[in-house]
Amino acid sequence: MMSACDFMAHVRSHFDGVASHVLGQLAAGEAATLNLSAEDTLYLRFNANRVRQNTDVRQIGLELQLQAQGRTVEQSCMLSGQHEADCAAMTDVLQACRAEVAVLDVDPNQVPIVNHGHSAEEFRGVLLPANDLVPAILESAQGCDLAGLYAGGVVIRANRNSAGQSHWFATESFFLDYSLYDGAKAAKGSYAGARWDSQQWASSVQRTMLLLEKLKRPTVDVKPGQYRTYLAPRAFADLLGMMGWNALSAAAWKQGRSPFKKLLEGEVKLSALLSFGENFGLALTPRFNSQGEVSQSTLALVEAGALRSLLVSSRTAKEYGLTGNAAEEGEGPRALDVACGTLAEADILQALGTGLYLSNVHYLNWSDPVSARVTGMTRYACFWVENGEIVGPINDLRWDESLFDALGPKLLALTDWAEIDPACETYYRRALGGSRVPGALVDGWTFTL
Repeated sequence: MMSACDFMAHVRSHFDGVASHVLGQLAAGEAATLNLSAEDTLYLRFNANRVRQNTDVRQIGLELQLQAQGRTVEQSCMLSGQHEADCAAMTDVLQACRAEVAVLDVDPNQVPIVNHGHSAEEFRGVLLPANDLVPAILESAQGCDLAGLYAGGVVIRANRNSAGQSHWFATESFFLDYSLYDGAKAAKGSYAGARWDSQQWASSVQRTMLLLEKLKRPTVDVKPGQYRTYLAPRAFADLLGMMGWNALSAAAWKQGRSPFKKLLEGEVKLSALLSFGENFGLALTPRFNSQGEVSQSTLALVEAGALRSLLVSSRTAKEYGLTGNAAEEGEGPRALDVACGTLAEADILQALGTGLYLSNVHYLNWSDPVSARVTGMTRYACFWVENGEIVGPINDLRWDESLFDALGPKLLALTDWAEIDPACETYYRRALGGSRVPGALVDGWTFTL
């Protein structure tokens, strides 16, 4: 692999050259924005604690948004990294956009391309080379049936437009999303960061091994009903991730399809224990969006249970006469940060008393958006707890719970520490973003099947 510094420098220089070429070809009445996505990533897939696939992915993609005659078109292509070839390819993309613009209707809510300024951020990491990384991973998991995915390297986002704006974001980081198996049973863990630390990795494996050991106990048959429940940070992060499905979207609210409509209109309240917002200081994603608008470093969304802000894109702001806050057009959180509470890790089981301990949940979806009701399944290491002690694992259960209740009167406590849950998606390219979330103790969680 090219060194991180060399790759960042090459991509930046190449982007500037190709962008200048494209923007220099614009005709009178045309405006354009260019968005670059690039990565130089080592992907390792593991099974049975062996490397089953290793791949180096180096790719650069460039998207062109063209505005002309009150119309907007977007097209993209992958770049080769060669200046002349890529300039020619983007000239073809520009011509294709011009042809499409000519047949579109005028967009009444078009957001004009303007100069939102300049920014440049680079976050350098300390990652192990592949020859050292594989032994480091396998040694700590020796004797385990480990399966998972490691992705590590440089991820870049950049933006320029014809009004003169320029933004650059590059980060060097990794994640290792893994499971330890005992036959059909599995406990899930993750380790992520910008600096590989063998002791932290070993500690992560040890914690997951302890959960796997508890899965060997006799299974407890839990009947449907309401139980006091602890959601570990990963499970709570998945639950809060549902807020990215229109709950905090200003457009969804104005269009009558927001699951938080009752909260927005004051019919319900969330718990005073709950505060969260966007925090770009986590360095999980750039502050600028695809329009080049730069968000505040932090944006309070909920404070002590009270709604402070929705996510408002410029398009929504124009359509409904609102004030935008540099949200992406999808208006979902990009760097969610949830304030911690007071529940210490050593006190979780005693505070739970008798109920369910959920390490992970999955298959989440809105079951009744009007009441912000979410359905999902338990997954991996989930346990029945009695009198503050883990009795044994449970069979998978389906649950169905309203966020108005779970994040409102049923919320008993949040842990005094939080975990980073980075975006692990690798569809088309390695994703950016994620959240920092504590664990949560909830009363009367509803299990239906």
